[in-house]
Amino acid sequence: MPELHPLITDLAFILAITSIFSLLFKWLNQPVVLAYITVGIILSLFIHNKQEMYTHIKVWADIGIIFLLFGLGLEFSFKKLKKVGLSASVASVTIVISMMGLGYLAGSCFGWSHITSLFLGAMLCMSSTMIIIKIFDDYHLNKKKFTEIVWGILVIEDLIAIVLMVLFSTIAISRKFEGQELILGLTKLSTFLLFWFVLGIYFIPLTLQKTKRFLNDEVLLILAVALCLGMVFLATKAGYSSALGAFVMGSILAETIEGERIERILLPIKNFFGVLFFVSVGMLVNINTFTGIHNITSIGIVSLIVIMGQILFATIGTLLSGQNLKTAVFTGFSLAQIGEFSYIIGSLGLSLGVIEQSLYQVVVATSIVTIFVTPFTMKLAPITYNFLKEKLPPKWVHHFNKNLFDSSLIKDENLWRKLLNNMAMTTGIYFFLAFTIVFFLLKYGNLIIQNYLPGFKGNLLCSSLAILLISPFLWMIIFRDRNSPEFIQLWNENEENKIRLTFTTALQIIICMGLIMCILIRLLKLHSINAFIITLAILTTFLTSKKLQKHSNTLERRFIDNLNAKEKYKESKTIAISKDFTNNLMEQDLHLSDFKVEYNYSVVGKTLKELNFRQHFGVNVVIILRGNQKINIPRGQERLYPKDHLIVFGTDKQMEVFQTKLEEESTQMYPQYDNEEKLNTDIVLQQFEVRSDSQLIGQTILSSQIQEKYHCLLVGIERNNTSTLKLDLTIPFEKGDILWIAGEHNGIKKLKNL
Repeated sequence: MPELHPLITDLAFILAITSIFSLLFKWLNQPVVLAYITVGIILSLFIHNKQEMYTHIKVWADIGIIFLLFGLGLEFSFKKLKKVGLSASVASVTIVISMMGLGYLAGSCFGWSHITSLFLGAMLCMSSTMIIIKIFDDYHLNKKKFTEIVWGILVIEDLIAIVLMVLFSTIAISRKFEGQELILGLTKLSTFLLFWFVLGIYFIPLTLQKTKRFLNDEVLLILAVALCLGMVFLATKAGYSSALGAFVMGSILAETIEGERIERILLPIKNFFGVLFFVSVGMLVNINTFTGIHNITSIGIVSLIVIMGQILFATIGTLLSGQNLKTAVFTGFSLAQIGEFSYIIGSLGLSLGVIEQSLYQVVVATSIVTIFVTPFTMKLAPITYNFLKEKLPPKWVHHFNKNLFDSSLIKDENLWRKLLNNMAMTTGIYFFLAFTIVFFLLKYGNLIIQNYLPGFKGNLLCSSLAILLISPFLWMIIFRDRNSPEFIQLWNENEENKIRLTFTTALQIIICMGLIMCILIRLLKLHSINAFIITLAILTTFLTSKKLQKHSNTLERRFIDNLNAKEKYKESKTIAISKDFTNNLMEQDLHLSDFKVEYNYSVVGKTLKELNFRQHFGVNVVIILRGNQKINIPRGQERLYPKDHLIVFGTDKQMEVFQTKLEEESTQMYPQYDNEEKLNTDIVLQQFEVRSDSQLIGQTILSSQIQEKYHCLLVGIERNNTSTLKLDLTIPFEKGDILWIAGEHNGIKKLKNL
């Protein structure tokens, strides 16, 4: 009788136990990640009797790390670094530096080595993206205003974790801190990331576009996994971890139009292997860690450091980033745990032999404690905020609620600073790309060429090929910013600016000449004077070549189009709301949220007039998205249909109550209806004063029929230096009232002219 391979029987046994514990933890309203780790701890009791089981689960777990990081990369996206802005960057750096310092200090107090203490600090400064996503979903917090800054912090922390893994690998191998090695490691990492990111953005979207008609979910999944494992192979060959390769490819695919689709079809695979990874984490736990006064004390101290440290430094960092006190407190209490990256960094330390098993046990135990405590700490956020608001001096509260970073000052950069920043970025990026091409050609390409064309001829071919390949990048270094508005304006202002601009351009030319001369001297063994003359001739040819100019512009334009394709696609499918509208909402402590109407919701089929959201919950429906169509400032007679997206604005509290009511289920099902006529105008928020001759004077909100006649929405009224968002429909308008109106330009204009 045939027998199953032990790999299959072990997997079946593990999944059976994990299923039972997952149901139990869901019933207890606890994160299922804790269930996976608990299963691993239970299985660890039997590992000494069946070491083969651990070997099998370790293989699955290694695959799990790859898919886990691939999934995080798909959620990450390098372009999000720009979107999350200054606030998330300041908060993240504050948290990481402070928690690493606190962790290092704690490790030193425990008597651990410098490297071990560094690893402890790194493991304690990374909050868990998976846990926060799960808790936000379970507690319906995704529509809260503070969640935006939390997601931004997690994005930055993910990138910092990847960099720390590379740096710590360098430190662990050398067993000492050497600035030169660290700089070299950072340079190598930056070159690796930049090269493959640019190459990936240039070719992968083009490939997906050309093969789009063949890409059903099955084929797209195979292609995405193949690209992921291919980058894993390249990363390991370059001396990096498989996790880095998976993360890089995920972030590249995240920039494509198919990124969200790939993330969706990959989710079951990521979840499956993620389960096995967390089970393997638990299997590394020694149950004796949880016994003994010394071990319990260590776990308690480290857990306290994580909870109190993350709350304190995340709150301070968020305040420093310019957010108000409420957002800062809620953000701080959301990040009080450690998770997946702590395990990965810990596993790296174990594999390099720089941390002891006892430290890993403490960190895993701390993770379990902090994950368990997180839902309770988040419930303490509003209590803590109200306490601080009452106990702190009013001047302090007012100061904390002011924007510490004046955006007008940030935007008010002088032309020189803006131009120099652009020139530095252009020179850095294109020089890195050119240098990488030269490096690979000299190290690998020339060896291949020499096999077929040995001697001087082979070197001449290799040098010619290198110069030809880097020529578009060198042209962009020299000429790209010379056509910018800043450069032209400064050039035309005075003679002194012309001298400075000529000097900066000369520096760029010298950089390009240096790279070409290195190629000529390295391969052709030319004297420096001869190399300089030839380089000058080559650059002169470059600068006067119209064909090269056209080719360089085409390359850059295609790259930028590919990079922005996802955003353009989203813009064509989603709402168009002016930035002023969003900024004005933030000033009024309001924000926008998107709610999707499902088939089983009780609101389906009812009109907005029947539902009367504004009167009951204080929220305003600004736009209804129905497929590719949108309805601006929907009228009371507008019905809600399944799959509608409601763009609503209000306060956090109003959104919470509204979401609860909206998601009430109904046994009655409604069919899908045809789309309404598409409207392409934007919604804006404007204020105007009621003039003495205005026809609005004496009329109420009901009698003026602002929404019915002018397709506008009255958001609030300012009267006698006081403002209110809770409007009485029967109070008449008076001279001097300042009305906040949301609507389309034409409707607001008609209201102003009454």
